Amino acid sequence: MASAKDNGRLFQLSTMSSLLDGVFEGAMNYDEIKEFGNFGIGTFEHLDGEMIAFDGQFYRLRGDGTATPLKSEDRTPFCSLTYFQPTVEKKIDHTLDKNAFEDELKKLMKSENLFYAFRIDGVFKEVSTRTVAYQEKPIPMTEAVKTQPIFHFKNVKGTVVGFWSPAFTQGIAVSGFHLHFIDEERKGGGHVFDYTFDHGTVQVDQKSHMSLYTPETAGFLNANLSRKELEKEIKVTEG
Repeated sequence: MASAKDNGRLFQLSTMSSLLDGVFEGAMNYDEIKEFGNFGIGTFEHLDGEMIAFDGQFYRLRGDGTATPLKSEDRTPFCSLTYFQPTVEKKIDHTLDKNAFEDELKKLMKSENLFYAFRIDGVFKEVSTRTVAYQEKPIPMTEAVKTQPIFHFKNVKGTVVGFWSPAFTQGIAVSGFHLHFIDEERKGGGHVFDYTFDHGTVQVDQKSHMSLYTPETAGFLNANLSRKELEKEIKVTEG
């Protein structure tokens, strides 16, 4: 498999619609995916935690509240990765809630029809995250998230990593913002669904194209990827 060391490329393993259908079996291990980027987000085999990567460091954020570096054998059914080379940087020194902050992020984008990678380093008055938990058997992701642990961080310093994907990618990716958080001590975090930003720095890297890898695992080959309630399901699972 060719390396994706292309600074303009967003690499994605599998599709969001396959996760919705319960395809949680790993398609690549850590040694394989790290060839496609040093920055990104994803999940793990059996839906066992959330992935966050930046500065070439990859972490698993589990439902028990821990954050651990990845090992070679760790496998993922879904991830989005890139080589992060920001061309825009902005310091923000005033408090903004989620909606207001995302409005500021959009002002840094040339168009909502393009792909972007975002890194946010700073202090948050609060961050609410969820972390999916280990699933022994395949079940729809909308069922899996019903028992997911929720974490509330207050007055915390940390890093948010994520992407903006255009509306036309919904189902392949998660359209709009898809963000993961880890605290400065690298002890905990998860998928971000609400936050209040206090101050810090935003970096933006516009991407010119996406490379989609479709796995040949049994689960993916037999998945129902035509989701009649796609928008509703993604809203339930992503928050």
